[in-house]
Amino acid sequence: MPVGKTGTQPDVRALYTEHHGWLNGWLRKRLGNAFDAADIAHDTFLRVLTRDVVEIIREPRAYLTTIAQGLVANQYRHRRIEQAYLDALAQLPEQHAISPEARAVMLETLVEIDRLLDGLSAPVRKAFLWSQLDGLGHAQIGERLGISIATVKRHIAKALAACCFAE
Repeated sequence: MPVGKTGTQPDVRALYTEHHGWLNGWLRKRLGNAFDAADIAHDTFLRVLTRDVVEIIREPRAYLTTIAQGLVANQYRHRRIEQAYLDALAQLPEQHAISPEARAVMLETLVEIDRLLDGLSAPVRKAFLWSQLDGLGHAQIGERLGISIATVKRHIAKALAACCFAE
């Protein structure tokens, strides 16, 4: 049954009532973890509730599945970043250990940078990361990517704009 979404509580309530149990079960099977499934099901309906666009949902389960799949992908990406960060921290000498609060802030920052760079093409991301993380010069980056120095500069500027002017 199509669900009309006009931004009112009853429409989302009906969608939730009719499909939450199904979505939670679908996610549990996919993730093999009831806790993650419950979190993502919750976040899926939160996304529906906070949408600005008024729309008619003709296929509620397909709509919810699409949102949930994006959230699952985000969760996997976040966990990969977190694991890489923790692995890097484990390599540090004990005297350079950072507080749990600083770890949390750094992880949040890394996830946000990843999100911002995700929308960029691979050459733009590579140019930016090689310049910022590896300290490569424009000529070295251009050589690696097979592009001109002017293009390297444009790529880096584009990535910086994505990071600095994101909403």
